Amino acid sequence: MDSIGVLMTCPMSDYLEREIEKRFKLLKQWHHSSFPEFLKSNSNSIRAVVGNATIGADAEMIGSLPKLEIVASYSVGLDKIDLRKCKEKGIRVTNTPDVLTDNVADLAIALALAVFRRICECDRFVKNGKWKQSEYPLSTQFSGKTVGILGLGRIGTAVAKRAEAFNCSICYYSRTEKQDSNYKYYPSVVALASNCHVLIIACPLTPETHHIVNHEVIDALGPKGVLINIGRGPHVDERELVSALLEGRLGGAGLDVFENEPNVPDELLGLENVVLVPHIGSATVETRKAMADLVIENLVAHFQGKPLLTPLF
Repeated sequence: MDSIGVLMTCPMSDYLEREIEKRFKLLKQWHHSSFPEFLKSNSNSIRAVVGNATIGADAEMIGSLPKLEIVASYSVGLDKIDLRKCKEKGIRVTNTPDVLTDNVADLAIALALAVFRRICECDRFVKNGKWKQSEYPLSTQFSGKTVGILGLGRIGTAVAKRAEAFNCSICYYSRTEKQDSNYKYYPSVVALASNCHVLIIACPLTPETHHIVNHEVIDALGPKGVLINIGRGPHVDERELVSALLEGRLGGAGLDVFENEPNVPDELLGLENVVLVPHIGSATVETRKAMADLVIENLVAHFQGKPLLTPLF
């Protein structure tokens, strides 16, 4: 298989690069300043694309690769892949579900605790020597709060189980009510936000969920409510979020993702009721290795004519 061209769209993992190079001919998109010219020269040798949550495979790229057979995403999200174009051309698509579920769910709870208990601010309070001068003000308890989950899939369910350990009541919104769930279902995001203390976004990014958290939802969550986003940045109308935080219409936020990563609105940087992390939901050594292994196993299975491990189609 060492003659099969595999295009990697951006730097992702040194381990993944090494493992691909052991088996295939690896082509790195970011090594070429004129990518359209590079595609013209190599289009007939590229039979696979490996993308991630930053750069996947859009319609233009797919249309430029006549020999493309499979797009393997080093991510659970598929919003950076033109799925309709892939279906039209019979191109297989895989992602990396399950292996990152625990990490992302852990981070959701960590962000909620950090916002409610002001952990980052407390850390600075001690390190800056302020504890010697005064006691730190009281924060807010997380245990026992009502947690609303937007999207009760693998990750949303894992978040719910963790929140239950803190004696939290769980409610959720999804496209359809889950018949096998005992959690309270709300028929709209506004209704969910109106009835919880913390709203955690854990749904896929689709045209329908773009800006699903808007002015109305944020106001329903209210001045004591907390928003946690471990989904995708465009789930939230970021301009509305910034305004609500500055005006005190929202109590706080914990954000792993942003609309225009790696750019973060300047207004968020100085807010003590906001915790910001750089899209690290799956960023542990253990999980990134498992994700890379799954990408490799899907590629190998495809080119050996075996069933894919995690096919979307």
